[in-house]
This record gives sequence, structure tokens and C-alpha cells, in this order.
Amino acid sequence: MQSQFKDEPIGSFKKRVIRLLHAYFALSRGMTLGVRAACFDAKGRIFLVRHTYLPGWYLPGGGVERGETLLQALSKELREEGNLVMEGTPRLLNLYLNTSASNRDHVAFYRVEVRQTEPKRPDREIAESGFFPLDALPDGVTPATRRRLAELAAGGPYAEIW
Repeated sequence: MQSQFKDEPIGSFKKRVIRLLHAYFALSRGMTLGVRAACFDAKGRIFLVRHTYLPGWYLPGGGVERGETLLQALSKELREEGNLVMEGTPRLLNLYLNTSASNRDHVAFYRVEVRQTEPKRPDREIAESGFFPLDALPDGVTPATRRRLAELAAGGPYAEIW
């Protein structure tokens, strides 16, 4: 794991930028759709990312663009956020309404085995990333990420709200 950024509370400028982006998406799209995945390596460890613009550790993922399938978006986001390649077919676990972003945002949640082609270097989006044993997660894992991992470990049931 590498990091050049300190874990700091989200600043007011960053909050304004995030709100502006959500406003833009609200005006330009009827509904937003994203993908996230519980990515496991051959040792059974989970891959998590820490963004430069939000506090906490998250499952990797991102938005689905026009003309892009869910699996294309998932493959792109895993490559961009972690230099990850999917091994086998991802399994769709649930589709959530993400009310923390807006009342129109939905997230498709997958489970997938992955291989990392090379360690991810910090950049403007990803401050830090890595594989972690499920019993030794880093401090600051977001509550939503913890809920998804608990649902996955129990084999369901899965909530409707992210």
C-alpha cells in the first residue's frame, strides 16, 4: 500500500465540487447508474480504495457512461482504480438505490475474483489502495462498505438502499 496523501476531512471546496457534479448529473441524466465490486484476490483478500476527494475506504467502482454496459463499466473502473483484471465472470449480487448521492442514483453491486497487473500508484483520484484480509480492514472503512461486506459474508439478504 502506498500513499502520498494524508487522511483528512473533506474540505468545503471539495464538497462544493461534488455538489456541482451531482447537480450537473441531475440535469443531464434522468437517472444515474454506477457499479461497485467486492474484488477478491487468490488469497481471499478484499481490494479497497481511498479517494483523494472523499474520506474513507471504499469498494472500487464508478459511473456507467452512455453506450457502456455494466460489465464494460466495471472492467474499466477496476482497471483505472486498481490495475485489476477480472478472473472469470462477475456475479451480480444486488441493485441498490444510493440515497446518499441523490434519490435517482443506483448502484449495481458485484462479486468478482481479480488479479492485479501491477500495484496502483496514487494519482489525482486514488490516494491509496490495497488488498486486505476481511478480519484486518483498514481504519476508516465507510459504513456502506462494511454493510456490503456483511451482506456478502452472510449470503444475503441484501438491502435496497446502499
